[in-house]
Amino acid sequence: MAKWIDVSTSKHQLKLFDRHRLLKTYPIAVGKILSPTPTGTYTIINKDPNPGGPFGVLWMGLSRPHYGIHGTNNPSSIGKNVSHGCIRMFNHDVLELSSLVPIGTRVFIHK
Repeated sequence: MAKWIDVSTSKHQLKLFDRHRLLKTYPIAVGKILSPTPTGTYTIINKDPNPGGPFGVLWMGLSRPHYGIHGTNNPSSIGKNVSHGCIRMFNHDVLELSSLVPIGTRVFIHK
């Protein structure tokens, strides 16, 4: 496992690592109380550019069905607990992240 992603729902941060080296930290939005972001270890299983709707410019699906890392058409939501459980990023950030991680990248989600 070379690159991997660490998501802290309490800090609203997504960190990209290459083995033990921190490459980048991004601000994110996460699930609200009634639809929290699921904790655990997942894998990026697909990438869908231009998914439409509220998902911004890109969707990266996780191995947990119906959950993913995606852009947003509501940038003011970043930093808040507002989603239905997905991890939202600024559109420019999700494009950059997608270009840096292959399908199969592990994603660790914790509080």
